[in-house]
Amino acid sequence: MTAPAVGEAAPAFSLIDQHGRHVTLADFRGSPVLVVFVPFAFSDTCTNELIDLRDAGALSEDKNVAVAIVSCDSLYTMKAWGDAHAFDQSLLSDFWPHGEAARAYGVFSEDKGLAGRGTFLIDGEGVIRWSVINPTGEARSIDDYREAIAELV
Repeated sequence: MTAPAVGEAAPAFSLIDQHGRHVTLADFRGSPVLVVFVPFAFSDTCTNELIDLRDAGALSEDKNVAVAIVSCDSLYTMKAWGDAHAFDQSLLSDFWPHGEAARAYGVFSEDKGLAGRGTFLIDGEGVIRWSVINPTGEARSIDDYREAIAELV
């Protein structure tokens, strides 16, 4: 399965956040959202990336961009990670059906049972405006996120 291309409609998803609430892509309509897939919340690279996102605060000065982290971890793992690191943005569980959202975005590893390190910047109309997929173990750059967000019209 391949990742959706820039300019295409983002695949819809309905996931449960770290508080047990259902969250859909449609919930973010009207403002941009950065959807960040991570393999496992408690792995070193993922933890460092999520802490960088937490500490980045607003990724832009003039655009209200939501951040949604998606992992195949259970909602309990996502809650424990969020509580341990004071992360209050959306931590979404793609646990069951296992990896369904990651598959839709072309980042699910069938042989490892985890989401790859994919990021998708989706505009307020639900269109992918930027994406990057890094190899497992290779962290993404907050500066790249900021540059992509700055280019949103």
